[in-house]
Amino acid sequence: MNDAANFASAHFMTVAEVADVMRVSKMTVYRLVHSGELPAVRFGRSYRVPEGAVEDYLRTARVEGASETA
Repeated sequence: MNDAANFASAHFMTVAEVADVMRVSKMTVYRLVHSGELPAVRFGRSYRVPEGAVEDYLRTARVEGASETA
């Protein structure tokens, strides 16, 4: 029952919305979804990404070789 409440309050974004927020192409978002780096749910022929998953991905994204103090 608790899972149902969490699911009901989830907000989903389209691939185009995710691309706008991340400032990347839609193809990049599809690659992230297909590789499993960005969780998504498929509705018919389109994908929807939980808003929290985008926030988590951006919060934990790191560029290799970048120092933490920069």
